[in-house]
Amino acid sequence: MTKLSAYAGRTALVTGAGDGIGKMLAIKLAEAGMIVCVQDIREEAAAAVALAIGGGAFSMSFDISDRDAVAAAAKRFGSDHGDLAMLWINAGVGVGASILEGRPDQVRWAYDVNVLGAIWTAQCFVPLLEVHPRHVGITASTAALRTPEGDFPLYAVTKHGTMAVAEALSGELAAKDIDTTILCPGLLNTEIWDGAKARPERFGGERHMDPKIAGMWREAQTPDAMWPDIERVMAAGGGTLVCATDDGETRIAMRQRMDAIENGLVEI
Repeated sequence: MTKLSAYAGRTALVTGAGDGIGKMLAIKLAEAGMIVCVQDIREEAAAAVALAIGGGAFSMSFDISDRDAVAAAAKRFGSDHGDLAMLWINAGVGVGASILEGRPDQVRWAYDVNVLGAIWTAQCFVPLLEVHPRHVGITASTAALRTPEGDFPLYAVTKHGTMAVAEALSGELAAKDIDTTILCPGLLNTEIWDGAKARPERFGGERHMDPKIAGMWREAQTPDAMWPDIERVMAAGGGTLVCATDDGETRIAMRQRMDAIENGLVEI
């Protein structure tokens, strides 16, 4: 058991912390006594969150889908700040596209951020986790636990990838005596519906969605509703935490998916 108080005075880096779940994590970790590095591709958003947190919080801006940019940021972090106690790989994008009709740049953007971005962040920043206690968090989604169909199949497919990366990392990090928490949030009141607001030019550039589509997100619970359970799981040494928000639908969908897979299993 490693309570968050054991991390007080040490540094945490949260990616995608300019708003939404990442911002909540940055605030809560700062309240627990950590010095928080707020990362986001949007420099102004990251700086604003760090300024609001205060207490030594600072910001970094880089594109997690760009492996060279992530490596350069990690080198800069190591040179300027040294000790890193906690890394939360949270940055991700919402893409409202299908598999059959998704444009190539949409597909590449979704995979480069949600899957490859998680890998690049881990490869570049985990080596900075040198002093115990150490913890890595990865934000996946309840979409990773059900069959990837419905209104956002491309997003769901990439979050299946994020979940697989997180589970693989959990095993590799355990061998290094680093705790891991895998967070699978349901639909929450975040700005993920406007995911292309900071999309790089190589993936199609910035685009703002019509706020009229934001209704179900704006009516949802805020991310801080997850914090007591996140804190509990982290204190217990990590694990997988599913914060469903759909009155049991996620549990049913998980069982249906696993039943379908098991029904197709044969011994040959």
